[in-house]
Amino acid sequence: MRTTRTIIFLSEDEKLWLEEYSKAAGVSMAETIRRGLARLREQERPGRYHEALESTRGLWKKGDGLRYQENLRRDWQ
Repeated sequence: MRTTRTIIFLSEDEKLWLEEYSKAAGVSMAETIRRGLARLREQERPGRYHEALESTRGLWKKGDGLRYQENLRRDWQ
């Protein structure tokens, strides 16, 4: 894997947290940042929202969902 060097600006609190976390985890600060970035990329992977919608399509079997929601909200008033 080819790598590039990147400079980032952190607040003092962020830098302190990064140092402490990295030391406790036994990894470099750069590795901590790489791991955090990998997690963020996984969470923000394009299509996850649509995958969730697709996988749950058709689960509601009690008729018109909007009508059910409106009736439920009427009970709250």
